[in-house]
Amino acid sequence: MKFSNRIEQMEQSPIRRLAPLAQKAKDKGLQVIHLNIGQPDIPTPPNFLQAINDYSVSVLEYAPSQGLKRTLETVQLYLHNYGLDYDLDEILITNGASEGLIFSLLAICDSGDEVLTFEPFYPNYKTFAQIADVRLESITTKIEEGFRLPSKEKLLEKITTKTKAILISNPGNPTGRVYTKEELDNLVEVAKEKNLFIIADEVYREFNFTDREFISFANYSEIEKNVILIDSISKKYSACGARIGSVTSKNKDFMHHILKLAQARLSVSTLDQIGAGEMDRVDDEYVYENRRIYKERRNVLHAELEKIPGIVYSQPEGAFYTMIGLPVEDAQDFIIWMIENIQIEGYTVLLTPAESFYTTEELGKNECRLSYCVEDQLLIKAIAILKLALQKYPG
Repeated sequence: MKFSNRIEQMEQSPIRRLAPLAQKAKDKGLQVIHLNIGQPDIPTPPNFLQAINDYSVSVLEYAPSQGLKRTLETVQLYLHNYGLDYDLDEILITNGASEGLIFSLLAICDSGDEVLTFEPFYPNYKTFAQIADVRLESITTKIEEGFRLPSKEKLLEKITTKTKAILISNPGNPTGRVYTKEELDNLVEVAKEKNLFIIADEVYREFNFTDREFISFANYSEIEKNVILIDSISKKYSACGARIGSVTSKNKDFMHHILKLAQARLSVSTLDQIGAGEMDRVDDEYVYENRRIYKERRNVLHAELEKIPGIVYSQPEGAFYTMIGLPVEDAQDFIIWMIENIQIEGYTVLLTPAESFYTTEELGKNECRLSYCVEDQLLIKAIAILKLALQKYPG
């Protein structure tokens, strides 16, 4: 039978498609250090699970399509604490940030429209664009330049009559880049001049390791109706499995339209929203300590990677990822060979090949993304395995 061109052209997730190799290694008795996925290992705040345990009803009902009032108010308060004030009707709860991104593309783009982003990018952006039948147009940023964004002139060169939005992750996944005010100002000026939306994926907002204050696109009042703010509790509250995200915008017409999509999928999990609604009771120290832990892990990773000759690397400034260039022709072949052939003291490691983080052909083929969501000693062991694998790799 014939399947749709859309699904035939869609790639498997590069982050998850090598998971069976990890299971094979585990079946052989090895312990796998997962540097391939951004799954925090820090305990979820007990408030989340306690709220669900205490939730006593005889019928588990649909939640409102926009979200439970308590959950909406928690998002509202969180943003207010960052100086970002939104009415409740300017907030919508989604099934993770992913659904918010898909809703945004479906609401602002017609078939064949273009969205500008910056490669390397989170590869599901490409998948979301394919779902919406949108063309993802990317501008390349480079490891050697710290993934710095191009000048305003370069940005304008990529804008066409089909361009509807700029999609950007800040802090960056997979680059770990925290963009400067100058870089953000350039994007804002382009969005204002060309009347483009900015879809601001800020789920890693809490993980800024620089001395610069984090600047949200929502801080720019001159384009407040152009900004679509995407957020999630997954990373900052170590609650990836809850699948609670949010879309926020001062553009009430946009919010009206995405509510139609929310109504079509009925609602987000009531129980997960009950848990998420208690996140306003979590002490701020929880987030501060998480940031300290990940910054320390970043420093450990940096120190270990510096011991490996031949790699290309830029120290990440935020989130909990980094991209590295390897002295091999094909990173995916190397990663597969490494997990099948290299171990130290019963451990092996899984990384994510980076070719799918690009739209430009041949870019990323010798690169990989590392997540440092594991404790220091496992990071040290993982990079030792990587170093040994590069020494022995026959490719």
